[in-house]
Amino acid sequence: MRTWGPSVALAAALLLPLSTPVTPAVAATRTGGPARRLPGGAPPCPNVPAPATRPPQAPPPPDPAARSVGGAALDTTGLVVPAAATATPPPVTATSWLVADLDTGAVLGGCGPHEYGVPASVQKLLLAATMLPRLDPDREVTMTAGDLAIEPGSSAVGLAEGGRYRIGTIWLGLLLKSGNEAANALARLGGGPDGLAGGVRAMNDEAHRLGARQTHAVTPSGLDGPGQFTSAYDLALIARACFREPAFRRYTATRTAQVPAQPALHEKAFQIQNDNMLLDHYPGALGGKTGFTDLARHTYVGAAERGGRRLVVTLLGAEIPTQRGWQQGAALLDWGFGLPRDAAVGRLVEPGELDRSPTPATGAASALAGHADLGGGAARPGTGSGVGVPLTVGAVVVAGGAVLLARRRRHAAAVALSAAPGLRKPEIPEGD
Repeated sequence: MRTWGPSVALAAALLLPLSTPVTPAVAATRTGGPARRLPGGAPPCPNVPAPATRPPQAPPPPDPAARSVGGAALDTTGLVVPAAATATPPPVTATSWLVADLDTGAVLGGCGPHEYGVPASVQKLLLAATMLPRLDPDREVTMTAGDLAIEPGSSAVGLAEGGRYRIGTIWLGLLLKSGNEAANALARLGGGPDGLAGGVRAMNDEAHRLGARQTHAVTPSGLDGPGQFTSAYDLALIARACFREPAFRRYTATRTAQVPAQPALHEKAFQIQNDNMLLDHYPGALGGKTGFTDLARHTYVGAAERGGRRLVVTLLGAEIPTQRGWQQGAALLDWGFGLPRDAAVGRLVEPGELDRSPTPATGAASALAGHADLGGGAARPGTGSGVGVPLTVGAVVVAGGAVLLARRRRHAAAVALSAAPGLRKPEIPEGD
């Protein structure tokens, strides 16, 4: 296993763009009981080592206030579950995850919900939350060379330069096939006079409005860029905003769609299929988004409805030696649906809420997602209303030596994971 020393971590940190620190307020939490510790000595958030194809990307400076958004119990590098939980969450390889109620906003549980991670193509949900209200789906537009300037080998719909398509068709290409050229086009079209750059700026403004203060977009598609981050909690806020849009619900649940022919370009019509396998294999699935890059690893957002209850799961930094991202998400959704309806450890804040709230003075530092020590640690008493003691299984990773230690402990967790009953059939990687 190749490891990366302090010099590489410092170099990665120097790539980060300068930004104004944000200090969002801690949101009061309405919960169905305090968070609790889980029994047993096995790591509750097992990891497997990621192939070291690129050096780890240094996270932004920690913002204690951002880590407490949604409730003090969510400020943990480890696992937090409600006291009412009778079952342990299933073992998954994601470095961080969260399960929440789309309608009430209750956070049902999570692992490092405010740990920084890299989004990959789940970033496209922020693009959707930003641009769906701005763009007329019936408007016909022309694809440009700039729209098609994407990383070679990355996911694409197959839209042609000079081709004319309805914006609704481009949305389908974005959400079904994770088309990076579709993302560029939608960001450009919704970005005003500044085009794509204006679109990315609007995405960051929308993230701020939603309360996703640990999210910073650099590319509209989720292709890796220096300084691009999110968290499992932020992704739940963004997904909730998306599922409030009727057009998004329609697009994300579409199984197949037809991309029209372009006679002037001698391009034939073709069909696209939805890459989100949750729709085909999970009863009540509503949709979501897959993601993958070498740096982010596998990321996933999925939602489902059962018994009139709609839940969303978000996960970052997953590996898929035995389960794909959507399968790990499905297992966590099953766990969430098994909890009492009033169970919670925190909540999703409402759009604009943090801008109306006072700034707190307490919090805790963050660790780079995927490099927190998940082998043990002491719980920190909660300070939010109705929140008890979250389970904290980790320590902050600060430099190259700590990264090496974390990788070794994650390898030990991988050994434990290999025997876990929840992860069985091998799957081929999902591309994005």
